[in-house]
Amino acid sequence: MSGDHDNPPLSDLDLRVRALESLLVEKGLVEPAALDVLIDTYETKVGPKNGAKVVAKAWRDPDYRTRLLSDASAAIAELGFTGRQGEDMVVLENTERCHNMVVCTLCSCYPWPVLGLPPVWYKSAPYRARAVSEPRGVLAEFGVSLPADTEIRVWDSTAEVRYLVLPLRPAGSEDLSEEALAELVTRDSMIGVGLALSPNKNAGYAT
Repeated sequence: MSGDHDNPPLSDLDLRVRALESLLVEKGLVEPAALDVLIDTYETKVGPKNGAKVVAKAWRDPDYRTRLLSDASAAIAELGFTGRQGEDMVVLENTERCHNMVVCTLCSCYPWPVLGLPPVWYKSAPYRARAVSEPRGVLAEFGVSLPADTEIRVWDSTAEVRYLVLPLRPAGSEDLSEEALAELVTRDSMIGVGLALSPNKNAGYAT
């Protein structure tokens, strides 16, 4: 009986996922070992840390930044980050005058190799609608307040094109290594609903 209280109850979504997984395995449509490899790949081998490495290299290496902005897919592949949902990439550079923000208004198209799996809010109907109609309001809810004269550009991902935002490099980071710079890059800053962290603040990844 005590074991019943050790773990929190599963959500409806978790229960549906587990039921579907069990059904697919039972019918022989999915091998459990293959499923484990797939899950491990997207949980540990792809994700925001990959994108952070891309951003950090672009901040430190002007030649790489130029290649990244002209042919993102090839430049990202230079670092070994390729795969499904990352075939056709475009990188959007934030500047003092222009802030880019990414959404997928139809579903949840997302660059898995550099950002991992999309967060729940990215797939939600309110974000998909309001990111286009009132981007400043959405940014404010994420804690981002931009000057009134900063242009906000909203980019709609599609099945053909995925976007990655190259955030502004934070002040005071000029002498940092690529490894240290990568610690300042959050997932949200690469979607455009956040900013890179200040070197004076604890680095970490948004969840």
